[in-house]
Amino acid sequence: MRERLIYLPLGGAGEVGMNCYVYGFGAVGKERLIVVDLGVTFPDMESSPGVELIFPDIRWLEERADQIEGIFLTHAHEDHVGALGHLWSRLKAPVFARKFTAHHARRKMEEQGQPPEQVRTVDIWPQEVVTVGPFEVGFVPISHSIPESAGLRISTPGGLVIHSGDFKIDRTPGVGDAFDEALWRQACHGGVTAMMCDSTNVFVGHESRSETSLSPAITKLVSEAQGMVVATTFASNVVRLRTLANAGEAAGRSICLLGFAMRRMIEAAKETGVLDRFPKVISIEDAAELPRQNLMVLATGSQGERRAATAQLAQGGYRGLKMAEGDLFLFSSKTIPGNERGVLRIINQFSALGVDVVDDSSGQYHVSGHANRPDLAHMHNIVAPAALIPLHGEHRHLRAHAQLASASGIHTVIAPNGTMVDLSKEPPGICEYVETGRMYLDGSVIVGALDGVVRDRMRMAVNGHVMINVGLQDGTSLGSPWVDVRGLSEIGASGGVVADVLEQSLSQYLDNAPKRVLRDGDALEKELTRLTRNISKSEWGKRPEITVILSEEEAL
Repeated sequence: MRERLIYLPLGGAGEVGMNCYVYGFGAVGKERLIVVDLGVTFPDMESSPGVELIFPDIRWLEERADQIEGIFLTHAHEDHVGALGHLWSRLKAPVFARKFTAHHARRKMEEQGQPPEQVRTVDIWPQEVVTVGPFEVGFVPISHSIPESAGLRISTPGGLVIHSGDFKIDRTPGVGDAFDEALWRQACHGGVTAMMCDSTNVFVGHESRSETSLSPAITKLVSEAQGMVVATTFASNVVRLRTLANAGEAAGRSICLLGFAMRRMIEAAKETGVLDRFPKVISIEDAAELPRQNLMVLATGSQGERRAATAQLAQGGYRGLKMAEGDLFLFSSKTIPGNERGVLRIINQFSALGVDVVDDSSGQYHVSGHANRPDLAHMHNIVAPAALIPLHGEHRHLRAHAQLASASGIHTVIAPNGTMVDLSKEPPGICEYVETGRMYLDGSVIVGALDGVVRDRMRMAVNGHVMINVGLQDGTSLGSPWVDVRGLSEIGASGGVVADVLEQSLSQYLDNAPKRVLRDGDALEKELTRLTRNISKSEWGKRPEITVILSEEEAL
């Protein structure tokens, strides 16, 4: 039977976030598998109201859990590790990661009651290679906006695969691994069958700037500020946090961290040896006692998250600390597409308080952790793959990245989520499509997209809800039905209370309904729903969600 090497994205290809990729080698349908990353994406009120987190749909993997050899984590960003604790029990495979990432992965496991010892710390390639089944996997260090990121060198009997992970070419990152071109050329020696490559910044035409290039501009901005300075960035960007804190320290300001995620990242960086020095931090209680001009605050919430410290400061205050006219707020971050409305809301709230807001429109106070177009082309040259498959980006990113590689004579395959690619074919090509999508953490329960929970909630949010309770006994109505209306105006177009109008109309129907309908629960529910829908359309001009409860009571 023919053996093949396959690649299958379940999340992160055709979207930004929720990364989950599968590689397999073996006989068709019996491949041994490894999983690369288990990430999340975050909900919004328009598409996923009330949801805590969104996960990739891993049903295909669950059905093949006994074929999984291991889970490999490229770095510690939430969109790459955030689903680990929630989904590990469905896969139950050993987890491999570098020290800083493993630290966070173990915490994710512990928080969800999973065994943290399943997460194993791995040294970098070539010092250590993890052998599982037909795979030999090496973590090749690469620069990104979080410490100890890695690309994966996946060697199999079917060929060598390079999985870039999120990366940029930064030779002076300040914290974490500098980009080592010689090491990467060594890792790719002998020929690469296929490269799966980050596409996030394919539309940015200039070369990437180094993280350390930001320090002079940030230091100058903080030193010239008159009032309190508050800055926000991604909590995971440890080197940026240090750059901001150093700027505050150089200006004679005390440093205060607001937000649990930020404090936890700094502590983790210190514990794992990634961060050797960070300015002394004071408590928020001590910060509130200082003159405003002597304080530098680093706050979570760069993407407009409603519960984060930045949003609370914009709404009036965070644990007793308030911003005032003449203070400075710095967004040392890029707004992720889809978060613009939340960030703009915060900017306007700060403006109303008289706070001066500086964002990254000038390009002075933030650099991306992803490779720009020229750097992607350079990485293609280093790896020299026979085939390139773009990942980590919306479909437009994948297509533009494929065009960039094709211009250099590299065979490309565009493979959005659910597209299986046979890497053993000459040239590699699509061989199968897998049903995939999203799962939702709704409170403490994981629900699938097909369960209809989120869909029904969206309908209720848009159209409101009407509940009808009817008492029945021996095929006879027990008085008037009870109607409860939620999320809709009390008064309708007729000028009357709509609940009363519904109760009266439904009561008249029940009084005259045929016995056969009253004795057939399905038929009765259908008729009551039809009548309620017609009245709702007339009174509100809307089609609310309708729930009919038939309560059958026993005769005495």
